[in-house]
Amino acid sequence: MALTGKISTEIPIQAPPSKWFELFAKQLHDVQHHAERVHQTKLHEGEDWHHNDTIKHWTYEIDGKVVTCKEKIESYDEEKKTIRYVLFDGDNFTPYYNDFKLIFSVIEKEDGSAYVNFTIEYEKKDASVAEPPHGYAEYLTKFSRDIDANLLKA
Repeated sequence: MALTGKISTEIPIQAPPSKWFELFAKQLHDVQHHAERVHQTKLHEGEDWHHNDTIKHWTYEIDGKVVTCKEKIESYDEEKKTIRYVLFDGDNFTPYYNDFKLIFSVIEKEDGSAYVNFTIEYEKKDASVAEPPHGYAEYLTKFSRDIDANLLKA
């Protein structure tokens, strides 16, 4: 059984792709005002929300439970509209996973439509961890729908 894996979810969006990327690239602290399941975000270490060395602390609801984790940016590609995050010290994943990364991308299609893609890359601690983190796919879908609706209002 493989200990590494990847799950992805693509969510069609109506708000302009530029607003989506701007939110994640330059206004991450505002996500808590756009998504119902994000209860709080705060700087844990550092002074700039968007610096690779800055650590953020998140409180959010997943699988019906309020949980916390820390996050930092691993890489940022403005041209590809992609940001890679490393998540750690998570209540609901640290006991089961050695490595937990979230990749956010905004993809614009030639027909004018767009979607956001979230990919979770993980490494299980051992073979006894049976399930991939599917709760995150459901969470990210709801999270994205909330954000899209709020960005359309702005």
